[in-house]
Amino acid sequence: MRRVWSGALPVLVAWLALCLWARSVAAQPPPEDGKALYSRYCQLCHARGGTGYAADRAPSLVSAMFLTAANDAFIARGIRFGRPGTAMAAYGKGRGGPLDEPQISAIVAYLRALGPRAIALPEREPAGDGPRGAALYAQKCRSCHGAPNEVGKAPQLYNPEFLAAATPAFLRHSILHGRPPTRMPAFERRLSAAQVDDLVAWLTSLPKATPPSSPSAPVIPDDLPLLRHPEGKQPEFTLREGRFVSAEQVKQALAAQQRFIVIDARSPSDWLQFRIPGALPIPYYETAKLERIPNDGTWIVAYCACPHHASGEVVDALRKRNYPHTAVLDEGILFWRQQGYPIEGEAAGKAPAR
Repeated sequence: MRRVWSGALPVLVAWLALCLWARSVAAQPPPEDGKALYSRYCQLCHARGGTGYAADRAPSLVSAMFLTAANDAFIARGIRFGRPGTAMAAYGKGRGGPLDEPQISAIVAYLRALGPRAIALPEREPAGDGPRGAALYAQKCRSCHGAPNEVGKAPQLYNPEFLAAATPAFLRHSILHGRPPTRMPAFERRLSAAQVDDLVAWLTSLPKATPPSSPSAPVIPDDLPLLRHPEGKQPEFTLREGRFVSAEQVKQALAAQQRFIVIDARSPSDWLQFRIPGALPIPYYETAKLERIPNDGTWIVAYCACPHHASGEVVDALRKRNYPHTAVLDEGILFWRQQGYPIEGEAAGKAPAR
């Protein structure tokens, strides 16, 4: 009997260990569904499957050339910190957004599964001339990518957060190979190697974003006042196409202390940075929060930076609930800020990119 028991003991121990491992695995939460997270937070602008351009200048996230050049850290940083001053908000919790690090990683994994793996890009010492690169950018790139004082029809390359994430090798690869099948052409045969080096030298000389000074996530109060000027009279907005109200009309209603509600449909991270005074943070992906808005005929104006997609989601949700007076801010919050109209928030005193 002793021999049988001694021979069976290792098997019993192994079986118990296997049971404990299986129980621990079963007790762990399931991995985040990257596709579901992408659908909730990203698809509105970047389109189903990440092909891009569903709203504003939201680029393709699954172009083979992009996924080849962009490693997972680059993509994650874009989700985490966004592109301040553009329609791309920060979605990381550390900036006031909705996503924690496992959720960001899940979205990155979903996007990565839609295309090739990143390759190791060759880094080399910078050899270009920045001033020559600036002149070349004005000639070859500005018509699409804009400039620090103007917005183009393609992603803003001078955005400090983008430049903090993009290595010289990433920039060089992107210039040479473009982003087929998007509107970004390959310049491998259009520019000399020296010209590419000049462009990279100029781009890398531009100001870059610095890490946030506070490690703690910002807190947004739950008891913000709903109404602007509760005792004021109702504005008489005139809507374009029965849906859009001009920034000028809203600015005048604020100045006249009229009674209405303003909703910021962006990620709360953008609301923290700058917003129309008194705006409520109710992002496009949390329209259930609209239940706290009184349905008493008060005008409700929603805005975003797209300038219509996210705010349109909020207005559509209100109209499905039979709110009678709802409108989308026609030109969006970026236009509002550029016009010098009233704003509040952490970046209220900073000059906007034009």
